[in-house]
Amino acid sequence: MSNAKTECAIATSERSQERSHERSHAKAKIAVLVSGGGTNLQALIDAEKSGIIKSGTISLVISNKKSAYALERAANAGIEAFAITRKSCGGQEGFERRLIEEIESRNIDLIIMAGFMSILSEDFTRHFDHRIINIHPSLIPSFCGKGYYGLLVHEAALAKGVKVTGATVHFVNEIPDGGEIIMQKAVEVQDGDTPEILQKRVMEQAEWIILPRAAEKICAQMCAEKAL
Repeated sequence: MSNAKTECAIATSERSQERSHERSHAKAKIAVLVSGGGTNLQALIDAEKSGIIKSGTISLVISNKKSAYALERAANAGIEAFAITRKSCGGQEGFERRLIEEIESRNIDLIIMAGFMSILSEDFTRHFDHRIINIHPSLIPSFCGKGYYGLLVHEAALAKGVKVTGATVHFVNEIPDGGEIIMQKAVEVQDGDTPEILQKRVMEQAEWIILPRAAEKICAQMCAEKAL
């Protein structure tokens, strides 16, 4: 083989190795859907900064409410963020169509529902099958499903008299809180708890811990699949 051909073969091999290296080190792109204050979003932002989330990067934050403080949290972290409302889209169908357009135009790999107070249709969840995860403030299958959200979950847990509650990260499908469980963490219920006190403890001791861990787990799997 001539020197020119040898050099060409070496250069081609090196470029192939570089592309393989880039694929193996590319991070999964994350979009976070929010509705309110964004405490779980902040936990994700902090986890990425600290290296807990190392296989993914938060690239986009979308709220279904223009007044959501979570949008300000995202802006402060230098993350693209904006609101999309049902009203501006003419209803649920248009709302979901716009969500899909914004998410796909940015090549998002993983969608995280972090306090997103909107039930998405079966068409939407199937479109992103096993690419949407959610955090729920109870140990599923307890206190979950339609009608169980926010403080209502903790009110129900206290009314039932449970001694242990917690949080669950799960995949999102067409059934509210019905997708495959990814991660759970238990939290003790204490004497004198109010729904507000219990909500805060579940956030601090469970939600803010397992949501970033679950995000990293899924992102790492996605990156490994892309590298193949």
